[in-house]
Amino acid sequence: MRRIIQRLIAAILLSVGTVAAAVGTSYGQDKVVRIGYQKYGKLVLLKSKGTLEPKLAADGYKVVWTEFPSGPPLLEALNVGAIDFGNTGEAPPIFAQAAGAPIQYVAYEPPAPKGEAILVPKDSPLRSVADLKGKKVALNKGSNVHYLLVKALEKAGVKYSEVEPVFLAPADARAAFERGAVDAWVIWDPFQAAAEAATGARTLADGTDIVANYQFYFSSKKFLDANPKIVDAVLAELSSVDDWAKGDIHAVAEQLAPAIGLSVPVVEVALRRQAYGIKPLTDAVIADQQQVADAFLALNLIPKSIKISDAARRPGT
Repeated sequence: MRRIIQRLIAAILLSVGTVAAAVGTSYGQDKVVRIGYQKYGKLVLLKSKGTLEPKLAADGYKVVWTEFPSGPPLLEALNVGAIDFGNTGEAPPIFAQAAGAPIQYVAYEPPAPKGEAILVPKDSPLRSVADLKGKKVALNKGSNVHYLLVKALEKAGVKYSEVEPVFLAPADARAAFERGAVDAWVIWDPFQAAAEAATGARTLADGTDIVANYQFYFSSKKFLDANPKIVDAVLAELSSVDDWAKGDIHAVAEQLAPAIGLSVPVVEVALRRQAYGIKPLTDAVIADQQQVADAFLALNLIPKSIKISDAARRPGT
C-alpha cells in the first residue's frame, strides 16, 4: 500500500509539473502591453479610438488598459510591475524616481500652464496667492499641482511652511472645497474646469509664468529594454490621436465627455487649455524637470537628490 501511495504521489507531482510547465510556456508566449491611464488625456482618447490594438496585434501583442485616479498610484503600479506604460504630469515621476522606481521618460507634451490652477470659492475673501498664508489648501500629494503650489507661494513671498496643505484625492478635495473645509484647492483639468462651471470657483493663479505643467509618458525600464519598438508604436499611435484632437476639439469633447462623466462644454474648456504635440525628450525639458526635483529636495519633500537624465530616454535609443 505504501508503494502504491508513493507511486500516486509521484504521478501527481509529475502531472502538476507538466501542467505548470505548459502554463508557464503559455504565459510566456502571451505578449501583452499593460497601459495605465487617467480619466483624462491622450491615453484615454487612444483607448476610446481603438486604433492601438490592431496595430500591436500585428506584432503579436495584446493591450490591457487600467485606469488610475491620479499620477502617483499609476507610477507606483509601474514601479511594482503591474503596468508597462503610462503618463503623468511633472511631479509624480520625481517622487517615483526618488523612491527608486525603474521609470524611463520616453516622451513629453509641451507646457500647458493654464491646465492647472489654485481655486477659491466664488465668494472667498482671498484675492491673491499671498492671502493663502495661514490657510488650508487642498491638493493631491505628489501631483503636478504640488509643484504649482510650491512655486506660486515662492513667487508671492509666502513660505510653503506657512500654509496648511490638506492632502486629498480630487473627488474628496472637491467635497471639502464645496463645504468650506478648506480655503483653496489646487487642481488640474478637467476637474478644474468642472469646478469652475459647477461652483463658480475663482482662479487665484494658474501656472502662467509660474510653472510649465508638462505631461510625460513613461515605460518601465525592463519593458523598454525588451520592447523598444513596441514603445515606439504606442507613441506613434498617440501622436496620431494627438493630431486628430488638436484639429477638432469639439468632436474630441463629444467623444470624451460620456467616458469621463462631464458635459461637452466643460471638457471643451479643458481641452483648449491642454497642449498638443508629443515629442522626444530634449536637454531643455530634462533641465526643467531637474528644477522640479531640486525644488522638492530643498523642501525635504523627497528623501534624496536625483538626476532626471538618469531616467530619460534619448531620441534614437
